[in-house]
Amino acid sequence: MKNKYDPRHIRRLKNMQALFAWDCGNQEPVSKDSPQIIEDIKNIDSVISANAPKWPIDKINKVDLAILRQAIWELKSSDKTPPKVIIDEAIELAKEFGSQASSSFINGVLGAVIKQNEPTT
Repeated sequence: MKNKYDPRHIRRLKNMQALFAWDCGNQEPVSKDSPQIIEDIKNIDSVISANAPKWPIDKINKVDLAILRQAIWELKSSDKTPPKVIIDEAIELAKEFGSQASSSFINGVLGAVIKQNEPTT
């Protein structure tokens, strides 16, 4: 995160907050992107499950889960943003809003997602 006032950072933050609220029972879309993310939540959760096999979705901290969902959706839908930037932003959100272990957990899961999707040469 270079600047907390960067519109891209603010968008990611709002998406994370909207996904957290949705997971806690608020069914109203709270961010511009949240309806698209929620529509793809089953696919996103299957990616999380595949890359964090020791952690069932219902056992992952809700803040961490919201950050992962936002980051994986962005990795899948954004051609312009480098994966490294998306992962860095997710780690920064985890440091700010998650637990002490959140940033390491999120880095590990997203690193596995990237490694799984790299073309083999």
